[in-house]
Amino acid sequence: MSIQEQSIGLIGLGNWGKNILRTLHELKALRQACDTSAAVVARHRENFSDVDFTNSVDELINNPDVKAVAIATPAVAHYEIARRALLAGKDVFVEKPIALFSRHARELDQLARDKKKILMVGHLLLYHPAIRKIKELITNGTIGRLQYIYSNRLNLGAIRKEENILWSFAPHDISVLQYLIGENPVDVRCSGSIFLQPGIHDVTLTTLRYPQNVHAHIHVSWLHPFKEHRLVVIGDKSMVVFEDSKFDHKLILYPKGIDWVEGQPRKREGAFQSIDYSTDEPLKQELLHFIECITKRTQPLSDGKNGIKVLEILEQAQSDLENKNPKEPHMSIADEKENQKKYFVHPTATVDEGCEIGERTKIWHYSHVQSGSKIGSGCSIGQNVNVGNNVRIGNFVKIQNNVSVYEGVELEDYVFAGPSMVFTNVLNPRSEFPQRGSEHYHRTLVKYGASIGANATIICGNTIGRFAFVGAGAVVTKDVPEYALVVGSPARVLGWMCRCGTRLKFKGTAAQCTKCGRKYEKKKDLVKCTKDVEVGK
Repeated sequence: MSIQEQSIGLIGLGNWGKNILRTLHELKALRQACDTSAAVVARHRENFSDVDFTNSVDELINNPDVKAVAIATPAVAHYEIARRALLAGKDVFVEKPIALFSRHARELDQLARDKKKILMVGHLLLYHPAIRKIKELITNGTIGRLQYIYSNRLNLGAIRKEENILWSFAPHDISVLQYLIGENPVDVRCSGSIFLQPGIHDVTLTTLRYPQNVHAHIHVSWLHPFKEHRLVVIGDKSMVVFEDSKFDHKLILYPKGIDWVEGQPRKREGAFQSIDYSTDEPLKQELLHFIECITKRTQPLSDGKNGIKVLEILEQAQSDLENKNPKEPHMSIADEKENQKKYFVHPTATVDEGCEIGERTKIWHYSHVQSGSKIGSGCSIGQNVNVGNNVRIGNFVKIQNNVSVYEGVELEDYVFAGPSMVFTNVLNPRSEFPQRGSEHYHRTLVKYGASIGANATIICGNTIGRFAFVGAGAVVTKDVPEYALVVGSPARVLGWMCRCGTRLKFKGTAAQCTKCGRKYEKKKDLVKCTKDVEVGK
């Protein structure tokens, strides 16, 4: 099958998606392009008048003429859209990271195998001609026995609010290390600094140890006075330096090293050599590789397993970054199973005996978790939080500062409880006639994905529906429907929210999220997500 016969659909036309749009269009491989923003689509229509555009992710995925899907949306949507595309029988190219969690990446990889579909991850640097040339120098023995690699990826700006510098910059470098070394690291350590935003690292240094005593480090920062993308590869015969931020002579070979002469180390120096390599655009080479793989049904260089390993290394680095304790030894990837049992408790916090705390949950300053409570994995319990006896908290719950979760309250997975919001568990409290014990408590249930704003109050005995949004300062006195936005005292329904947190605008009984593309219908003051759109739960 020729390139012209390919039928690729592109989802996401933003910062990087526009480059994929241009390249697929040049390759005559584009069948349809999608972005949920009407303004973005209108802007691209002016330059690509012959392209079939749509605002509907469903329309593109269900288009029988689209045989493969390229995904360039925000990372939070990668897993869900890739999963839907694979289930629809499409080959998939997804920008890095393949997902936000390695377990989701493993699910996608298995799904692709079950469906006999191609799954490729956009680790762009693996298709850069200079990186390919360095791999050649390693393979043909020019560099000799590999000893040490370091990578600096520094810049001023490109600051993210939704992810730290490790997750923003380092995936590129990790994928390159995996490609050049050809082994998995046996030890990962990471340290960093926070300056601009609480809890978000601006600078990190990750060190990795590989088999055969090969070492590497990755230094990333978005607080650097100038742009620097430098990769240094050191062997026992020579060294090679790649500086992508330079104007010319970007790839240089240094025939330098240390020789042992009569038992003494002696420096060996030779004249540097500028190494020529192809000037082919990496993105074009990457997409050509995807087209070749879906044409010949061959496995991509950056396949699902490659994407999984990069995420596993990132997770190991993030765990060490957050949970480092100088009194404890660093955990290696070989000890990952043991490491996953651990959670972080700040020295000023208290966790009573008889509690169950999930892996990678963090309990911060001056918080108290009382006996009998069960907290799931990946939760963040903020400063000065009290979790009462026998409370049940699901996975990936975020409880902000100054919140008390009393006995009788249950929070399902992915609930957000804003700063200083209030739960109650007794309807008619009297100090003179205390009502203690579970028989007096009225149950409050906050369902999957719901958010409660700062200083809101939840009167006990009520249920907050899935993906509901309680506005700041609201007082909830009755059940809140799924997807409802409630405000005021007493709280009333003001509107409706998408699962992703975007306010919905209904036209009659139908609405489509302008951010993620989910579709909804409203019947008798109840909102439901339409079939085959809400996935992953």
